[in-house]
Amino acid sequence: MSTIAELRLPAPETTLATAFEHAPDATFDLESSVSKTNPCLWVSGVDRDGIEVAFEADPSVEAYELVVETRTRLLYDVVFPDGDGISRLCDPLLEDGGSLLEAWGADGWWQVRVRFPDRTALTNAYDRLVEREINVDLRRVSDVTNGTEPDTRLTPEQREALEAALKYGYFEIPRRISMEELANELGISHQALSERFRRAYETLVDEELQPVGEQSTAE
Repeated sequence: MSTIAELRLPAPETTLATAFEHAPDATFDLESSVSKTNPCLWVSGVDRDGIEVAFEADPSVEAYELVVETRTRLLYDVVFPDGDGISRLCDPLLEDGGSLLEAWGADGWWQVRVRFPDRTALTNAYDRLVEREINVDLRRVSDVTNGTEPDTRLTPEQREALEAALKYGYFEIPRRISMEELANELGISHQALSERFRRAYETLVDEELQPVGEQSTAE
């Protein structure tokens, strides 16, 4: 049995605090598959000039290079000093065999999703963050059996839509992304995304309110 945890960590105590200050509307998403040596960050919510001014102002950024530019996002290869930047954010979480599933930052906070071998590894990681005077907020913990995701009747498409909505700030007030923009990120139509949301909401409410064995099926 492994454990998946979602944690929130303040940027001023981890990384890119100054960049957040200079580009408060920016959202950062870690993309680890592009570069084997330096972390790559997808940036949205700010134009190229704005984020590069923010990078220049941030003392934790040694260098950066634009790798990919799309209509809605920019991908940067970013170089940090040893022990700083993404390493300061992630290393305490991964020391006992943790695997980083996702990491994104917005509004001065980093949110990470990590798979740990067990709850002891999660506890050790949490203690390491506290020892480093990082005020970590443990948002959610789920135990996973036999390599499966936490039990849910959401379809993969519904889960993907909800996770993207959470990541890009669709549920925040005010919203940081419109449904049309979110649909573009997922590569589907506005109508298809709306239908996924409707069925996902129906499934989640049904699971929460109906007794076991009486739930309907919404696919």
